[in-house]
Amino acid sequence: MIKYDISKQIMSETAISKTVTSAVFLFSIGLIGISIISVIFPALIISQTYEFPLDLNPFETSPWISPILLSTFSLVIFGFLHYKKKLPYVLSNAINLILNFEISKKISIILGLSILTIYVGLSIPELFVDESEQWPDFHVLEAALEIWPSTDHLSVYIKEQNTRYVRMILLDFSQDFFQNIKLLPFVASVFTVIFTALITIQISKKRLAGIIAMLVLLSSVTFTDFDTIAVYENFWVLFYLISLYSINKRWWHASPVNFILGIFTKAFIATYFWMNFFYIYRATIPTKTKFFLFGSYGIILGITYWIFENGRSIIYDDIIKYDFNDFLDGFTGWGNSMQLDPFVLLFILPLTIMLFFKSRNGLKQADSILILLAGSILAGPLISLVTDFYFILPYRFIPFIIFMAIGVGLLFSKKSNP
Repeated sequence: MIKYDISKQIMSETAISKTVTSAVFLFSIGLIGISIISVIFPALIISQTYEFPLDLNPFETSPWISPILLSTFSLVIFGFLHYKKKLPYVLSNAINLILNFEISKKISIILGLSILTIYVGLSIPELFVDESEQWPDFHVLEAALEIWPSTDHLSVYIKEQNTRYVRMILLDFSQDFFQNIKLLPFVASVFTVIFTALITIQISKKRLAGIIAMLVLLSSVTFTDFDTIAVYENFWVLFYLISLYSINKRWWHASPVNFILGIFTKAFIATYFWMNFFYIYRATIPTKTKFFLFGSYGIILGITYWIFENGRSIIYDDIIKYDFNDFLDGFTGWGNSMQLDPFVLLFILPLTIMLFFKSRNGLKQADSILILLAGSILAGPLISLVTDFYFILPYRFIPFIIFMAIGVGLLFSKKSNP
């Protein structure tokens, strides 16, 4: 009788898990699909939301249509044939050999350090480039640092800079102590690469997967364009990755702490909180720990809301504005930015489908990566919905590229049983 009850409970949990996986896939493929459509038909959304008449053909296609469709259909068909074991034996055997290949801990450390050494060596010259000649926004940051920690300034843009307390402390320290404002942002980028690998290894249980994730991330033009930029630093990205990595560790208490540090580095990250909740739900940790994490995040979000509510007169009353058309226009930001990274445009749809099958085969945190991919796209439109103060610039999609790199790494994960 006890065995029967346990078996029944397992079957019930499996059915619920499969339903969650299907719902996550539909949600993710929907948001990613909308974003891809905005690339294939660049005028489709704006022709419907612009307040003045436009002489545009909403169904005029972009040059990306053929590469996207060709790569998507060919990879999906190839993957399906491999999944159904319909490929030639030699080819199928070679693919299985690659997917199941693993490297030792010593080799993985050597490879990881070698990749980081090459990356750091190639990036160091960027630390001595005058950022004021690269980005006009740097003048706003300079003016903010001159009055830091005060927010007493006529410009709302300068006041807003100094409400990012953690970020400004780090940038001020980098400038005063190291005499180079770019140094700490670059260090944060290096650790971002490291934590991308660590999270991939943590989920996939394979060291090779972490190395592949590192290579995918460092091949991104978007990441390498912004990795040494102080005005668009990666502090917030690093804090967010640590918050995810901590969930599956004994020091899970650090997760909500790093999340709130991320918020006070860049408030934009507040739109990611629900993704952490799902990540906790799918994590392979004790139920008691999950409840403690949910409660901790609830407290952190409450504190954050209280701080912003009491300090909103500094700036936020001036920039809040709701516009649903801006929400729709926000979906064009991803396509405009990702054209710098062709690999993302060509591989994202097949990757989404592959992660779905990975989850169906037992790797439940593949669902978490799908949610992170979809959520990092949705964050832009959500911000556009409530304010026109921020522009959806390419650096805001660095988390998306990181989650995609992790997703690619998960394709090489150990086989799991459903």
